[in-house]
Amino acid sequence: MPQSQPIAFLDARLIDPDRLEESRGGALIVGGEIAALGPAVRRDAIPPGARIVECGGDVLAPGLIDMRAFIGEPGAEHRETIASASAAAAAGGVTTVVARPDTNPPVDDPAVVDFIFRRARDTGKVRVLPTAALTKGLEGREIAEIGLLAEAGAVAFSDGPLTVTNAQTMRRALTYARDFGVLVMHACEDRDLVGEGVMAEGECASRLGLPGIPREAETIVLERDLRLVALTGARYHAALVSNRLSLEAIGRARAAGLPVTCGVSINHLTLNENDVGDYRTFLKLNPPLRGEDERQALIDALDDGLIDAIVSDHDPQDVETKRLPFAEASAGAIGVETMLSASLRLVASGRLTLPRLLRTMTTRPAEILGLPGGRLAVGAPADLVLFDPEAPYVLDPATLHSRCRNTPFDEARLEGKVKMTLVAGRIAHE
Repeated sequence: MPQSQPIAFLDARLIDPDRLEESRGGALIVGGEIAALGPAVRRDAIPPGARIVECGGDVLAPGLIDMRAFIGEPGAEHRETIASASAAAAAGGVTTVVARPDTNPPVDDPAVVDFIFRRARDTGKVRVLPTAALTKGLEGREIAEIGLLAEAGAVAFSDGPLTVTNAQTMRRALTYARDFGVLVMHACEDRDLVGEGVMAEGECASRLGLPGIPREAETIVLERDLRLVALTGARYHAALVSNRLSLEAIGRARAAGLPVTCGVSINHLTLNENDVGDYRTFLKLNPPLRGEDERQALIDALDDGLIDAIVSDHDPQDVETKRLPFAEASAGAIGVETMLSASLRLVASGRLTLPRLLRTMTTRPAEILGLPGGRLAVGAPADLVLFDPEAPYVLDPATLHSRCRNTPFDEARLEGKVKMTLVAGRIAHE
């Protein structure tokens, strides 16, 4: 494969999420890596033949790492393909996407892991890393071949949107995961407690006449899992937390020294249950959007470092499954392309600094997954995003790259335009 042309970024606002620092200067990209960084990168110190990008104070930062996204290949290409998902990711400044295992067939066989890597190599614009199934067929009964799947390249193990309800099965899965040194990412939901619920339990659900879901449906399973982590010593990541009870449980586990991390959806940080309005099904999510007090608690936990990662929870749904009565519509929203812009609302409102925000979508996910990216440092992979954090726009779903249009930010006023995305020094979006 031929080497990409060297690229020199000049006069950029450099964000180092690892050190939570920002500075002014440039970056030189050679051979897929960051070769030089800082004020010494000037026009008179650039190798001949390099492309020069005048940044004019735009932000240059590590490319985003999205730890949770649904990509339809294999089996659900009508919802999303690796090509369309990676184009959406590149347009949103995301350079690594961790794909859920709930495909058809599910990612419970090394051959499916290999298929995803080959398709990503042939059709993808960004890095696509597969999560493998925790149980065979995602059925929650028999442990998947964790060792073989890890050897094939799976970066973590999960049953996608499904919860392993049997505690003995979950204990065995965590024990195997510990022995192979792999990460378990689990979605916590007690289906019996959810029942017929379709949005967060409370006044808003009552006013709309919709059955509610108590927050305990999430936290009860999470607390069980944390007990099993204490029993097994496995590395555990709660895929999505959405309420204060779950945050308290994570806090206790951390205080006890357990190897526990957690993520939060960008939707739960920037929207609340009132946004559902008059039964807007694009706002039907799992877990459901909660009250404003819960949203503020999630932002506080993010700022304190209790929540480790922001994810897009990208979940394309076609028109037939969304244009239904609220109770019958499928849960899920697309989000990989809008994750950065939506998250910048937290900076604009003064709740988070830009380095702190970017840490949750770059350095920290890389640390959790054991990836080399997520850093702005000499020698680091040149997975980078250049963006203007203050450029305003109104989101038109027709302009998005995903195959589906079920965005919760339809016609929303957002800020933050991605100008260039690099993956291993190659331009994936401009």
